[in-house]
Amino acid sequence: MTPREVAQMIDISAVRTHHGLEDIKEIVAYAKEYSFINVHVLPNWISTLAAMIKDVPDVYVGAPCGFPSGAHTTETKLAEARQMIADGVEEMDIVMNVGRFKSGEYDYVLNELKQIIALKKDYMKTKVLIELNCLTDEELPKACEIVMASGADFLKTGTGWVPGDANIERIRRIKSIVGNNVKIKAAGGIRTRQEFDQLLDIGVERFGINTKSAIEIIKTFE
Repeated sequence: MTPREVAQMIDISAVRTHHGLEDIKEIVAYAKEYSFINVHVLPNWISTLAAMIKDVPDVYVGAPCGFPSGAHTTETKLAEARQMIADGVEEMDIVMNVGRFKSGEYDYVLNELKQIIALKKDYMKTKVLIELNCLTDEELPKACEIVMASGADFLKTGTGWVPGDANIERIRRIKSIVGNNVKIKAAGGIRTRQEFDQLLDIGVERFGINTKSAIEIIKTFE
């Protein structure tokens, strides 16, 4: 793979509480230099980001919905999603209501996701975050089932806000459950070329990696 082909599998982001305009400018510069496929910002920065990269090919506007806990009311998430779409989001990463899921309210979780995903435009991609580090091995199959039933384009493993490693073996299990029914975005704890290669071999199609580590990984492909 070429460095650009690798970058076209990696989302970079500035979605921490303290991130402001200068941080966004910095990651946009990296996205332009390396051709990262997606730049993620917090929702209030979507229109700003969209203006910055409107003429940049193969780099898309990303942002999270219901971030970081997933515990907003459904009405709040829907209102947020509508505003995100109006502001120019092209890839929406939706945080599943993990608390409701762990309480066994599977219909609540699925119906909420379906309502949000029904708002998407044809040009958009949607990803559902299951927050893998909060789930038990026994809960994984049901979480995967809900994501597949929701109509999302990707199952995303986590926000990166919950401590944990790259989860290689648990992502291998997710792939065995979902097969080709939904794509996988691995996010959180991925720091090395070795971890990237292992996840790529499993069949992961997209990665969420912090910018410093992402650039270091890309450079190993030069």
